[in-house]
Amino acid sequence: MIMDDEIYDAYREAGALAHKVLHRGKSLVKEGASILEMVEETENMVIDEGANLAFPLNVSLNESAAHDTAMPGDERVFATGDLVKVDLGVHVDGYIADTALTVDLGDHAKLVEASRAALDAAIAIVRPGITAGEIGTVIQATIEEHGYIPVANLTGHGLGHYDLHAKPTIPNIAISGGAVIEEGMAFAIEPFATTGSGRISEAARVEIYQQIAARPARLPSAKRILETARPRRGLPFSRRWVPGDKVDIGLMNLVRSGILHAFPVLNDVPGSFVSQAEHTLIVTADGCEVTTR
Repeated sequence: MIMDDEIYDAYREAGALAHKVLHRGKSLVKEGASILEMVEETENMVIDEGANLAFPLNVSLNESAAHDTAMPGDERVFATGDLVKVDLGVHVDGYIADTALTVDLGDHAKLVEASRAALDAAIAIVRPGITAGEIGTVIQATIEEHGYIPVANLTGHGLGHYDLHAKPTIPNIAISGGAVIEEGMAFAIEPFATTGSGRISEAARVEIYQQIAARPARLPSAKRILETARPRRGLPFSRRWVPGDKVDIGLMNLVRSGILHAFPVLNDVPGSFVSQAEHTLIVTADGCEVTTR
């Protein structure tokens, strides 16, 4: 993708708004507060600003690292001791800003700092000519210096036009080589630090889906789901966003038919805690510009 002035401005606009809304949403994470109300209020802030969500607001607790969001009728509340990852995606005309932070409702300050410091250290070395593996090496070293483990099977990712997971892939551990970073690339770096195993696995619960094929559906509930999914142009959506009944039946049908892709909640081992920090950046001639700072 050629980074002309119009595209550059859209990325910057999305980034500035994502920063503002993420920090407003952060202020809603309080002990006893409704997770559903926090998620919906934060998502509505994006819409009220005249932009669009690149994906449902992710709010992942404790050992959950990613892909959790409020369920329809969710009765969960934030509790004392929770470690809350808030991950927001905003797009302007399909150009995406992806940013995240961790809210500590317990005594996890050092763990929160580990992912944040790893993100800062990674951004500091970004410039044309380095490799993604070099970024991963810095992330792993910084997290380990803080006494924690990087999550090996979660990565940063490129951000294309209506494409949330484009090239390059940015590892959170040291690897040899990887993509060579080039001027004009837009991507998100998102270190995860954990007290657990350093590898996440898929939980049974799924709240987020993505349309990956354009084929007709027969079930009325499936047709209704596709009415929600199609305007997203391949960007993920929440089960919570689909109106009407029998939604779970329609989702199951569409996943089995290969029309939708499911994103299960991603967890480290029970009892562990995971922190996350994330920014979106554009590579410049001599470094990078962070759009979400």
